[in-house]
Amino acid sequence: MRLSKRTEVFTDSVIRRMTRVSDEYEAVNLSQGFPDFAPPKEMTDRLAQVAAEGPHQYALTWGAQNFREALAKKQEHFSGMKVDPETEIVVTCGSTEAMMAAMMSVCNPGDKVVVFSPFYENYGADAILSGADPIYVPLKPPAFTFDANELEEAMKQPGVKAMILCNPSNPCGRVFTREELSVIADLAIRYDVFVITDEVYEHILYKPYEHVYMATLPGMRERTIMCNSLSKTYSITGWRLGYVIACPEVIDRVKKVHDFLTVGAAAPLMEAAVVGLQFGDSYYEWLQDKYTHMRELFTGGLENIGLSFTKPQGAYYVLVDIREFGYVDDEEFCVDLAKEVGVGAVPGSSFFREDVNHLIRLHFAKQDQTLTEALDRLSGIWKLRK
Repeated sequence: MRLSKRTEVFTDSVIRRMTRVSDEYEAVNLSQGFPDFAPPKEMTDRLAQVAAEGPHQYALTWGAQNFREALAKKQEHFSGMKVDPETEIVVTCGSTEAMMAAMMSVCNPGDKVVVFSPFYENYGADAILSGADPIYVPLKPPAFTFDANELEEAMKQPGVKAMILCNPSNPCGRVFTREELSVIADLAIRYDVFVITDEVYEHILYKPYEHVYMATLPGMRERTIMCNSLSKTYSITGWRLGYVIACPEVIDRVKKVHDFLTVGAAAPLMEAAVVGLQFGDSYYEWLQDKYTHMRELFTGGLENIGLSFTKPQGAYYVLVDIREFGYVDDEEFCVDLAKEVGVGAVPGSSFFREDVNHLIRLHFAKQDQTLTEALDRLSGIWKLRK
């Protein structure tokens, strides 16, 4: 019997594969981007209460009422954009499902989707699963800016239905400026294209960079489909709580897709997460200070070791240049790094459509002692030089 042609081109997730390699060699896992520190105590305390009290049964398919109301208030506070919790929000099982539901809601088989390269590996799979063909537009290193003419050439191709925009960007850490977002918005309006945004790192920014919400730009409220999650902001990647925010017409379709994909997000976890959504500004200021400290500790250590890298403006990833080590295959380098040096990384080629084999991605969402241990091990990286 033959299996699906749609999925025969899939590989496994390179990111998750490198976590398995890290585990095999007992390496410090700086590959898969999850923290090794606890979520806010207020949220875990509430979760303990919910474990005894409930709810434990299905919530409303598109999300518990109090969760959606708290999320709408938080969104308005940070973006200035009013969101109707009844008609403009769907709560999903992580941003992975949010993106898949958004893609399946707008794309027909044969449609095209514009994606910046480098890109988070799920986007290519999302396009294939929804029957769309990705068109990749390169971001130019080391600043990872884009050429507006190249973007327009992609956007105006027949059949382009949407663009996927990760901001702040994984893996390059780029925070797009208002001027750059305005260029994207103008092209989206001109060529009648949806912009599906991945904004999971909206609160992990480094001064003076600021996050601008695409949906707040003129003409973009009706054509922006915002995908996000609580995973990174509250250090709860395992809770799998994401959401889609869009205009009622889009959300009505997303609700239906979401219902048949997963039925609904976990009711006890939504109940506990409401506490986090109601945090005041001090929490987000603390979060920025915490990640700024981790970035300075880690990138300072990389400088002392003598490695070349791109310092992120947002998110918590660093792309390290490995050309001077003499490897042709960046995945081979990452396996040797885990085996011989004891640090897990992701080969950069998994994020690029172009032939890029000289970068690896490390992340620094870790406790000081973990980062210090990783840097101590990385000080021996030069033994990998061929």
